[in-house]
Amino acid sequence: MDYFMLFPRKSQAALEFIMTYGWAILVVLVAIGALSYFGVLSPDRFLPSRCTLPAGIGCTDYKVQDFGPGNGEVTFVLKNSLGYDITSVIVSASECTGTASQSTLTNGGQKTFTPNGCTLSSGSKYSGQVNITYTNADTLITHTIQGAVVTKVE
Repeated sequence: MDYFMLFPRKSQAALEFIMTYGWAILVVLVAIGALSYFGVLSPDRFLPSRCTLPAGIGCTDYKVQDFGPGNGEVTFVLKNSLGYDITSVIVSASECTGTASQSTLTNGGQKTFTPNGCTLSSGSKYSGQVNITYTNADTLITHTIQGAVVTKVE
């Protein structure tokens, strides 16, 4: 019996085995690609909302709302934990034309700030930068800090 006559059947079986698994892997890759394309596997949908600011100024609560084109607002409740009173507090947020200001924020106190004129779309994810400018009431030195907000637009 010829040695080469035995190999065609074995190689055909091996080729069919590899092709079957190859098609199965291709189908899985296409399905994952389609799910990613349509946003089903988007990691933004699973990330929690957050408001982060540097130490000293706390973001105790926040909300992003859309009331129509160019008429949205970002609301922050900020707490002063710096150890001193601050004055001339101005809060601005990215994608917003307006700012919010308060004359004084005492040490340990909290107030609400609402920058408006925001261009937002309801139901989408808002990921923006927050800028807070304030003056130390004791030294009269002005500081600017930056933070970030990630949440769903209501």
